[in-house]
Amino acid sequence: MSLPSGSTAGGGRSASPVFLGIDVGTFETKGVLVDANGVVLADARRRHGISSPAAGQVEQDPVSVWWADVTGVAAELTAQVSVGDRIAAVGMSAIGPCVVATDAALEPLRPAILYGIDTRATEQGEALTERLGAEEIYRRSGNLLTSQSSGPKIAWLKEHEPEVWRQARWFMTSQSWLVAKLTGEVVIDHGTAGYYHPLYDLAEGRWDVTGCEDFIDAERLPRLAWSTEIAGRVHAEAAAATGIPAGTPVIVGTTDAPAEAVGSGVVDAGTLMAMYGSSGYFIRVGTEPESHPDLWAAPFVFEGTYVLAAGTSTAGTATRWIGDLLAATGDSDQVTFGRLMELAAASEPGARGVLALPHLAGERTPFQDPLSRGAFIGLGLEHTRADVARALFEGVGHSIAEAIGTYRRADAPISRIIAVGGATRNQFIIETVSTVTGLEQEIADSPGAAYGDAFLAALAVGELVEPADIGRWINAPRVVRPDPASAAVLEADHRAYVALYEALAPLQHQRTPT
Repeated sequence: MSLPSGSTAGGGRSASPVFLGIDVGTFETKGVLVDANGVVLADARRRHGISSPAAGQVEQDPVSVWWADVTGVAAELTAQVSVGDRIAAVGMSAIGPCVVATDAALEPLRPAILYGIDTRATEQGEALTERLGAEEIYRRSGNLLTSQSSGPKIAWLKEHEPEVWRQARWFMTSQSWLVAKLTGEVVIDHGTAGYYHPLYDLAEGRWDVTGCEDFIDAERLPRLAWSTEIAGRVHAEAAAATGIPAGTPVIVGTTDAPAEAVGSGVVDAGTLMAMYGSSGYFIRVGTEPESHPDLWAAPFVFEGTYVLAAGTSTAGTATRWIGDLLAATGDSDQVTFGRLMELAAASEPGARGVLALPHLAGERTPFQDPLSRGAFIGLGLEHTRADVARALFEGVGHSIAEAIGTYRRADAPISRIIAVGGATRNQFIIETVSTVTGLEQEIADSPGAAYGDAFLAALAVGELVEPADIGRWINAPRVVRPDPASAAVLEADHRAYVALYEALAPLQHQRTPT
């Protein structure tokens, strides 16, 4: 008996390789099961939170948050693999760069210290800059030290938690620890290692701890590899916990932003990914290592590719905050979002003269100021909750527009912007960015970083041939264009946004957060 093409004797799809992608974000873990044509067969997610034990400190527990989410999501998805199909490879990404201190058995010794939103190591960064010299740090890393740098956070551990530091066999990042939990292999991708300044030599692509030997040696850092290399295979204990078959290849992976970039089609030189997530994050792809003091330089996910990156400290988190502040929260995120959009729509461009500085957790690009805090100006008795909501959203747009403008000032031209992330649904933010920068933004129709992880996994095992093959997986995006009608007021507000930061910074620095 002959069967139609694509059928089996049981009447279902032909057996084929499928790919599991899992991304651990700041507030949510997402997973997708994807076939070789890029079709999402199943998805799953878990919500989680962050902890802030002190001002400037932001943490998550690797075991109760990351691993619990990954095992739950993986078990849910693997249970949906069709009979006869097989998981051909696993791709993993997570928030980063983080610092996870573990013992030799890979057990975390304390909660993970998160990426640039954690500003605890400011003093250690200043001390390292004084010791090594800003020029040497910049020469080696392609970066100056900021809250995004992992090196000072390891130094902070030695100074403030010496017992943890002494017991630590490994200092790794989020996806490195998760890959190690799956495979037993301790490895980090070059892209994330590039943020471990001043411990990574960008030009040479290797660890260099010269001058930092008092708090780190290279043997306590993971092995370096590229994102699409196979880190190892799922071992029996991890298979039992996740449902992923033992022996399944697991790629080295990367942090969430590069994975989301790939999954949205950002693979060509000159293309900028603008990620509107809990915070803002931006990466421009290039073929040579480039540096600029106001941007972060790092390798990309593919060998021979590099990025110039930027970030803001708030985006989607500001939506959560203003929803609570204005008592607009509902039974779900969707209800809260809808209420806030209706509220902001009752105001007008420029928020009737109210301007917000949305630095609720300091600010990154271009100010690199962990002590900056939020502010509203222009408030009068005539203003309403709608004006405050609109001002906050437009303020987030101004912060993102200022970060994107840094590329122009750095002589790093942008040929195309692909915008991703949940906050792209906030028209007040996204339209402010396009209007202020004068640039179109393509809003990617992609399931997110987990989808990029699945693509990288397919690429790693040869199911796909080259990065450009992502074009076979993704749909045409919608486009947001500058709004001429609101350009004058928003451009004036943007100049006022920068002036407001500059005026308040000296006062903010005197009022150290407690």
